[in-house]
Amino acid sequence: MNNKNALLIIDMQQEDGFVLENLDTVVSHTAALLDTARRQRVPVIYTRHINKADGRDLPRGEPRAADGGPSSYRAGTRQVQIIECLAPQPDELIIDKGRYSAFHRTDLDARLKTLEIDTLIVSGVLTDVCVLSTVFDAFALGYHIRLVSDACTTTTLAGHYSALLIMANWVYSLEILSCAQCLRALESRDYLSLAPDCPDAFAHQPHEFENTIARLHTHLARTQE
Repeated sequence: MNNKNALLIIDMQQEDGFVLENLDTVVSHTAALLDTARRQRVPVIYTRHINKADGRDLPRGEPRAADGGPSSYRAGTRQVQIIECLAPQPDELIIDKGRYSAFHRTDLDARLKTLEIDTLIVSGVLTDVCVLSTVFDAFALGYHIRLVSDACTTTTLAGHYSALLIMANWVYSLEILSCAQCLRALESRDYLSLAPDCPDAFAHQPHEFENTIARLHTHLARTQE
């Protein structure tokens, strides 16, 4: 792996408004990525989704609490802080955002360019919301993306796999790999990844969804060694 990588950890916060699939595993894998990235001197960047406490600037239709403020990710609460066991070190960058994508109305792109980063190693939550939006924006901005599939999660496995399939179909600068293989890559060892080589590589109809997930697993299984 070249020295122009950065580890981007998306919204691994204490927010408890959503029940997430396999969260303990995702936290464990993220901790392993962090440990190796720090040892290899790969820049680490965190994002936090934070909504203004008074509800100003919420997107149209965003759920609100009884007082008119946001119902989740409310500024000034413990919930918006990074999970304690994944806490940033003092010199690591935190990008606060009020929308799904880490690039929307933030200086993330400028910061990455200053660091001469061309490849993002992406993990975090939610696969089908903030991870998906960030990956598409990173692709549009010209970054190579390594998505660590088992260091991401969302509220349902169907949502997780739907997002993985959408990204595998249309993000042409994407590699999908497991945490184990990403650790190998960070250590400059040979690694395996899924890099789809044609548009709509995992196209499917609704009744084929389970079989398409199985096909994705077949490809990803080669990266689990």
